[in-house]
Amino acid sequence: MVGIKHSGKSQRGISLVGLIFTLAILGFLGVLAMKIVPTYTEYRAIQNAIIKAKSAGSTVREIQASFDANADVGYITSINSKDLIISKENNEMEVSFAYEKKIPLFGPASLLLEYAGTTAKGGVPAKADQ
Repeated sequence: MVGIKHSGKSQRGISLVGLIFTLAILGFLGVLAMKIVPTYTEYRAIQNAIIKAKSAGSTVREIQASFDANADVGYITSINSKDLIISKENNEMEVSFAYEKKIPLFGPASLLLEYAGTTAKGGVPAKADQ
Protein backbone atom coordinates (compact mmCIF):
# COMPACT_ATOMS: atom_id res chain seq x y z
CA MET A 1 0.00 0.00 0.00
CA VAL A 2 1.10 3.46 -0.75
CA GLY A 3 1.53 5.75 2.23
CA ILE A 4 -0.73 8.78 2.54
CA LYS A 5 1.10 12.05 2.17
CA HIS A 6 -0.06 15.11 4.06
CA SER A 7 0.56 18.36 2.28
CA GLY A 8 1.03 20.29 5.49
CA LYS A 9 -2.23 22.21 5.16
CA SER A 10 -4.42 22.18 8.24
CA GLN A 11 -8.05 21.30 8.12
CA ARG A 12 -10.50 24.14 7.82
CA GLY A 13 -13.82 24.39 9.54
CA ILE A 14 -15.41 25.29 12.82
CA SER A 15 -14.61 23.53 16.07
CA LEU A 16 -17.28 22.18 18.39
CA VAL A 17 -16.71 25.02 20.84
CA GLY A 18 -16.93 27.54 18.02
CA LEU A 19 -20.16 25.95 16.79
CA ILE A 20 -21.71 26.07 20.27
CA PHE A 21 -20.66 29.71 20.71
CA THR A 22 -22.07 30.66 17.29
CA LEU A 23 -25.37 28.89 18.00
CA ALA A 24 -25.62 30.62 21.39
CA ILE A 25 -25.14 34.05 19.76
CA LEU A 26 -27.68 33.25 17.03
CA GLY A 27 -30.14 31.98 19.65
CA PHE A 28 -29.78 35.16 21.71
CA LEU A 29 -30.29 37.34 18.62
CA GLY A 30 -33.35 35.27 17.67
CA VAL A 31 -34.94 35.69 21.10
CA LEU A 32 -34.14 39.41 21.04
CA ALA A 33 -35.76 39.77 17.61
CA MET A 34 -38.86 37.88 18.80
CA LYS A 35 -39.23 40.42 21.62
CA ILE A 36 -38.53 43.55 19.54
CA VAL A 37 -40.54 42.84 16.38
CA PRO A 38 -43.99 42.97 18.12
CA THR A 39 -43.17 46.36 19.68
CA TYR A 40 -42.10 47.74 16.30
CA THR A 41 -45.25 46.32 14.68
CA GLU A 42 -47.35 48.09 17.31
CA TYR A 43 -45.40 51.33 16.70
CA ARG A 44 -46.22 51.12 12.97
CA ALA A 45 -49.90 50.49 13.85
CA ILE A 46 -49.88 53.62 16.03
CA GLN A 47 -48.32 55.63 13.18
CA ASN A 48 -51.09 54.49 10.83
CA ALA A 49 -53.77 55.13 13.46
CA ILE A 50 -52.74 58.76 14.03
CA ILE A 51 -52.71 59.40 10.28
CA LYS A 52 -56.25 57.97 9.98
CA ALA A 53 -57.38 59.86 13.09
CA LYS A 54 -56.06 63.16 11.76
CA SER A 55 -57.92 62.73 8.49
CA ALA A 56 -61.13 61.55 10.23
CA GLY A 57 -61.54 64.44 12.65
CA SER A 58 -61.27 68.19 12.86
CA THR A 59 -61.53 68.54 16.65
CA VAL A 60 -59.48 67.06 19.46
CA ARG A 61 -62.37 64.84 20.60
CA GLU A 62 -63.05 63.53 17.07
CA ILE A 63 -59.36 62.71 16.59
CA GLN A 64 -59.25 60.92 19.95
CA ALA A 65 -62.40 58.93 19.17
CA SER A 66 -61.03 57.91 15.77
CA PHE A 67 -57.72 56.86 17.34
CA ASP A 68 -59.53 54.78 19.97
CA ALA A 69 -61.49 52.99 17.25
CA ASN A 70 -58.30 52.27 15.30
CA ALA A 71 -56.52 51.17 18.49
CA ASP A 72 -59.20 48.56 19.17
CA VAL A 73 -58.90 47.15 15.65
CA GLY A 74 -55.08 47.34 15.54
CA TYR A 75 -54.48 45.79 18.99
CA ILE A 76 -52.73 48.92 20.25
CA THR A 77 -52.16 48.68 24.00
CA SER A 78 -49.08 50.84 24.67
CA ILE A 79 -50.88 54.18 24.41
CA ASN A 80 -54.44 55.47 24.24
CA SER A 81 -56.07 58.62 22.91
CA LYS A 82 -55.34 60.54 26.12
CA ASP A 83 -51.60 60.04 25.49
CA LEU A 84 -51.74 61.78 22.11
CA ILE A 85 -50.41 65.31 21.73
CA ILE A 86 -52.86 67.14 19.50
CA SER A 87 -51.96 70.67 18.47
CA LYS A 88 -52.91 73.16 15.81
CA GLU A 89 -50.04 74.24 13.56
CA ASN A 90 -50.50 76.43 10.48
CA ASN A 91 -54.31 76.08 10.76
CA GLU A 92 -54.01 72.30 10.63
CA MET A 93 -54.39 69.75 13.40
CA GLU A 94 -51.23 67.72 14.04
CA VAL A 95 -51.09 64.54 16.10
CA SER A 96 -47.95 63.34 17.88
CA PHE A 97 -47.06 60.62 20.36
CA ALA A 98 -44.08 59.39 22.33
CA TYR A 99 -43.73 56.39 24.61
CA GLU A 100 -41.17 53.95 25.96
CA LYS A 101 -41.28 50.17 25.86
CA LYS A 102 -39.16 48.24 28.37
CA ILE A 103 -38.30 44.67 27.39
CA PRO A 104 -36.89 42.44 30.15
CA LEU A 105 -33.99 40.32 28.89
CA PHE A 106 -32.50 38.33 31.78
CA GLY A 107 -31.81 39.08 35.43
CA PRO A 108 -31.51 42.83 35.96
CA ALA A 109 -30.85 43.51 32.26
CA SER A 110 -33.56 45.01 30.09
CA LEU A 111 -33.84 46.86 26.80
CA LEU A 112 -35.54 50.28 26.64
CA LEU A 113 -37.01 51.32 23.29
CA GLU A 114 -38.19 54.90 22.79
CA TYR A 115 -40.84 55.38 20.12
CA ALA A 116 -42.15 58.72 18.83
CA GLY A 117 -44.11 59.83 15.81
CA THR A 118 -46.09 62.69 14.34
CA THR A 119 -48.26 63.73 11.41
CA ALA A 120 -46.38 67.06 11.13
CA LYS A 121 -44.70 67.71 7.79
CA GLY A 122 -41.31 68.39 9.39
CA GLY A 123 -41.45 65.08 11.22
CA VAL A 124 -40.70 66.63 14.59
CA PRO A 125 -43.17 65.50 17.27
CA ALA A 126 -44.83 68.25 19.28
CA LYS A 127 -43.80 68.52 22.92
CA ALA A 128 -46.34 67.99 25.65
CA ASP A 129 -46.93 71.06 27.80
CA GLN A 130 -45.66 70.27 31.27
